[in-house]
Amino acid sequence: MIVRISELEIEPSWLEEYKRILREEAEASVRVEPGVLSIFPMYRKDDPTAVRILEIYASPEAYDSHIGSPHFQKYKTTTQKMVKALRLVDMEVIDANTMAKIFVKM
Repeated sequence: MIVRISELEIEPSWLEEYKRILREEAEASVRVEPGVLSIFPMYRKDDPTAVRILEIYASPEAYDSHIGSPHFQKYKTTTQKMVKALRLVDMEVIDANTMAKIFVKM
């Protein structure tokens, strides 16, 4: 499994358009790609331009497939001018058993 938090800083003048494009990409990724377990976008309450995305992939192959998908490529190319900064933070899971139960509860 791959777990990552993407930390993005969005140009304020592009914020609403960026959020619309991100919503479309996240929805398509989870709906169409079996190996994409989570693309969960959110933003800091004190700064809506500070976007964070919890990404969970079933495997490295699922991640590779995701970044090659048409909907991700569209997101990446159309939002490039909107993103001031991007930091990808790879995470290690502490309790994979409980993590799997989170999605069942929903």
